[in-house]
Amino acid sequence: MNLSATRYVIVTPARDEEAHLRNTIRSILGQTILPAEWIIVNDGSSDRTGEIIDEYSAPWIRAVHRTNRGFRKAGGGVVDTFNDGYLILTCKDWDFIVKLDGDLSFEPNYFESCFAHFEREPRLGVGGGVMCYIENGKKSFEANPAFHVRGATKIYKRACWDAIGGFWPAPGWDTMDEVKASMLGWTTRSFPELHLLHHRHTGAADGTWANLVKNGRANYICGYHPIFMLMKCVRRLKFKPHILGPAALLYGFLTGYLKRIPQVDDPKTIGYLRQQQMARLSGKESIWK
Repeated sequence: MNLSATRYVIVTPARDEEAHLRNTIRSILGQTILPAEWIIVNDGSSDRTGEIIDEYSAPWIRAVHRTNRGFRKAGGGVVDTFNDGYLILTCKDWDFIVKLDGDLSFEPNYFESCFAHFEREPRLGVGGGVMCYIENGKKSFEANPAFHVRGATKIYKRACWDAIGGFWPAPGWDTMDEVKASMLGWTTRSFPELHLLHHRHTGAADGTWANLVKNGRANYICGYHPIFMLMKCVRRLKFKPHILGPAALLYGFLTGYLKRIPQVDDPKTIGYLRQQQMARLSGKESIWK
């Protein structure tokens, strides 16, 4: 593959990103390989997000403006917003599709470097860099399994995207995509040497308790094995907030059962996920390696 000829499209869901969106736009405009098309979807923002998007309008940068639903809709809201942008893409011969958040900044060679990974690994279906933050003048990173690519920056090879059939419209979509891709024979992973500066911490808009409850609920919706979830909560005791964190995760998970919230309508993928989780707990080979 001639990397400079790589055709990729980006869809960015953005809600109330006035403070950070220009950073992302400038990062894209400075890329060594520009996207063929970029759809930025203003998800009913109450600040100047929509105005900023329109300010940078170009033949290959287009805006979609959604009405304000009045609240943040976890998981499914992001997917609905992404899909509104995806449906109006005019570029049909793309090689990669990117889901990119509007509060990131990154180096000019970011996408070129990512595509080089895909070129070297033919079965790599989902990839992306790692999130970092600047705290007290130093970089800090989120801890995630190597196979997991953060939902803020996910790059999908076309064949893999077509195979998984897009996103599940609910919390946990950015786990189920990778699980399904793995089940279908693709690999997924982050590129640790490629850093994206996240200008606000994950879940900052919701607060610590609400964000952890949301994560526990997403784990329930994805069909996590209860034993694996229990061990996840035990491991969470090592991190601050020591008691509140595991309690919030478990609360979100268990209330999913109590409220009979629908889970992912894909028993085969849930079965594969649970098999991988139990393999992980027993020290066998799994997507965690």
